[in-house]
Amino acid sequence: MSETTSAAGAVYARPELLQVADTVARDKGIDREEVLQAMEQAIQKAGRSKYGHEHDIRAHIDRTNGEIGLARYTQVVEAKEQIENELTQTTLERATAGNPDIKVGEFIVERLPPIDFGRIAAQTAKQVIVQKVREAERKRQYAEYKDRMSEIVNGLVKRIEYGNVIVDLGRAEALLRREEAIPREHFNVGDRIRAYIFDVREESRGPQIFLSRTHPQFMAKLFAQEVPEIYDGIIEIKAVARDSGSRAKIAVLSHDSSIDPVGPCIGMRGSRVQAVVGELQGEKIDIIQWSQDPATFIVNALAPAEVAKVVLDEEAHRIEVVVPDDQLSLAIGRRGQNVRLASQLSGWDIDIMTEGEESERRTEEFRTRSNLFIEALDVDDVIARLLVTEGFSSVEDVAYVPVEDITGIEGFEPSVAEELRNRARNYLAKRDEELTRRRRELKVDDALAAIDGVTPTLLVALGEKGITTLDNLADLASDELIEIAPPGTLTETKANEIIMAARAHWFPPAEASAEAAKQ
Repeated sequence: MSETTSAAGAVYARPELLQVADTVARDKGIDREEVLQAMEQAIQKAGRSKYGHEHDIRAHIDRTNGEIGLARYTQVVEAKEQIENELTQTTLERATAGNPDIKVGEFIVERLPPIDFGRIAAQTAKQVIVQKVREAERKRQYAEYKDRMSEIVNGLVKRIEYGNVIVDLGRAEALLRREEAIPREHFNVGDRIRAYIFDVREESRGPQIFLSRTHPQFMAKLFAQEVPEIYDGIIEIKAVARDSGSRAKIAVLSHDSSIDPVGPCIGMRGSRVQAVVGELQGEKIDIIQWSQDPATFIVNALAPAEVAKVVLDEEAHRIEVVVPDDQLSLAIGRRGQNVRLASQLSGWDIDIMTEGEESERRTEEFRTRSNLFIEALDVDDVIARLLVTEGFSSVEDVAYVPVEDITGIEGFEPSVAEELRNRARNYLAKRDEELTRRRRELKVDDALAAIDGVTPTLLVALGEKGITTLDNLADLASDELIEIAPPGTLTETKANEIIMAARAHWFPPAEASAEAAKQ
């Protein structure tokens, strides 16, 4: 919009303003233009205090000589009925009396005489400038430190408030909360401190920079500073797990087959790892070679314990680790620390047992399965044991495997194999018939039986817990459904699928697909 000046007005030079703006901008690390804009707003506020807050008073500082211009702006509108504020607007008819060329939407600019700043006006102007400069400084700090998240910074302890440490980073202050400090770590005002920026938030009281010395990535960044091969990308840190102040595990991988990843991290006579240990207040660090094979990686992660055998359940993301009897306490660690850190490092749930415990469990499983086949198939102990030895674990296995899988067992003729399959199928049919009768007694809806993966056994278990409708099932959490189901029959993934299928009637088809995608 164009402006039309209606009166010559006061413009007076104040070159010292530019010097002040330069000094403030330099000291606070903000842009000179932002300081000058803050000064203009302060002068505007003083002008409105003198001429009336309802007026549109504007100030301008010349960027070359510091001249201050103060003016009152009045906008031109088409007709009288469009005027919302008579002090800031006028009609085109009135405006053209003084300037025939003025158009609707333009401003009449009336220059005002210089303001004689009184004590109150000067104080108000100062407050405006301080406030605007502080806002600009906060914006600058946030813009700078939000891009420095995940970095290690050095600072000085400025003060300590209720166990929280305020750290002076030079151009900003940061907060190291008590829970983000290493246990038993003590700081005094003036101490130098190194920490990891894990969060930067823009809040009303200014940018909040949060530091941590317990974050796993703090240790990873320290290794990157101490080990040139990590900094250069030859060695990669794949995972870190920490029990701050006590013990940590770090998994490393070498992208150069000629370089062992563990050695460079330790350094000559342990110099590199000791530098990190010293920064972390003596935290013991196990450096482990990462492997793409989960079993190998978990065996490495449980060091220094020796592992005899591992059994993976990929669907449940769980691994069973068997160790010699004399290695159990070492594998578990003090208060479960070693196995907990290994689990965090690998992302797998780890169950540890001794060779003796495993042998007892296998024996019990063998006996239980043998008894199941004796009862369900009406066979003797020898045949039952042969089936278990050959890997048959349930009656369903016998009923539905190809007949060749049974005849492959030494001594099992085709007729014997066929008879075993028939007996297994008859047993399952009778069992399902009984379970269906029991399910109907419990008044479990047929709609539940139609869900894929819901077995007759699970339906009865649900009915006994009062879960009889789709809505009842849909309200369950996955862990609740797993607890209701017979032991070992449901994984978390399968439980979630069943629950989502039960919820499908809550949503239109498109919403149901979106809801399932979130799981």
